[in-house]
Formats: sequence, structure tokens, C-alpha cells
Amino acid sequence: MIFLAALFRPTGAFVVIFLGCTSWMGVSRLARAEILSLRERDFVLAARATGQHPFAILWHHLLPNALTPILVQATLLLGDLILLESALSFLGLGIGPPTPSWGNMISEGRDALATSWWVATFPGAALALTVIAVNLLGEGLRDALDPRSRGQRARAARPSAPAGSEGEWTDGVRW
Repeated sequence: MIFLAALFRPTGAFVVIFLGCTSWMGVSRLARAEILSLRERDFVLAARATGQHPFAILWHHLLPNALTPILVQATLLLGDLILLESALSFLGLGIGPPTPSWGNMISEGRDALATSWWVATFPGAALALTVIAVNLLGEGLRDALDPRSRGQRARAARPSAPAGSEGEWTDGVRW
């Protein structure tokens, strides 16, 4: 990025394309691992046994089941990319002035930190809150879309019977 910033004046589109081109590998590895683990499951074997075309199996069975971890990883990566763009702009290697960027705002406000602290504090707080919100969105998507955590939430939400009372066994929980 330093070399490219020395050759070209980075614009918003350039920084977004650069960050996109350098950060997709982790998501692609996750997608490949999910597809490889899912292709040995029984529902894929059943689809093969019925004679479905491999692309139909990929499109209708593998991709919808692999989408949840990919989507969660993408939202968590978004927070990292926001921080990375801000750090690059803070160092003068990202989006340059006069285009607004949180990194530019924090960099411009650090010189006046002793006299007008709010110039750097509020963009820093907005940056932190945005990254936290995006990460919480990713965690919420994981909790909402992960079928394994649905059963744990349902069991945790059930009222417990008083100690010593007789009840029925349901899903391994005595009521």
C-alpha cells in the first residue's frame, strides 16, 4: 500500500478496490472448507443418489448451507476493513483530504487535542461504535442463523421445574 500510495494519489475507489483485493482470501478459504465438509453429508449423498447434476447439488444444497458461516465471517471482516481504512487514512496512505474519513479527521484533530479535544474524540468514538456495531451484527447473525445455537437458546429459555418435582423428560431436560 505504501508503494501504491507513492505512485498514485489514493482515492476512495482505489482504497476500496485494494482492500477488497487483499482481504477476500480468508472468506474464500472458509467457503472452500465449508463446501468440502458439506459434500460428504447424507443429504448430498442422497441428492447424488437421485441423479442430480453436480451443479444443481452445489447450487441447491451446498451453497445455502455454507452461506451462514460465510455471511458471518464477511460481517466480522467488514469491521476489520473499516479499521484498516481508518488506519491507512490516519497515516496518510488512504483516502486523502478533502474527502472525509474517520482516519483523516482523527489525524487532523490530534494536533489540537490539548485545546479542542472533541475534534479527534468524536470521530474516534464514531469509529469505535461503528466497528462494535458491525461486530455485534456478525455475532447476532451467527446466533440467529446457526442451527446448533438455536437448540441451546430454546433450552435456556425454558422455565425450570422446582427441585424435587416430578415432570416429563423432553429433549433431555426433565420438567
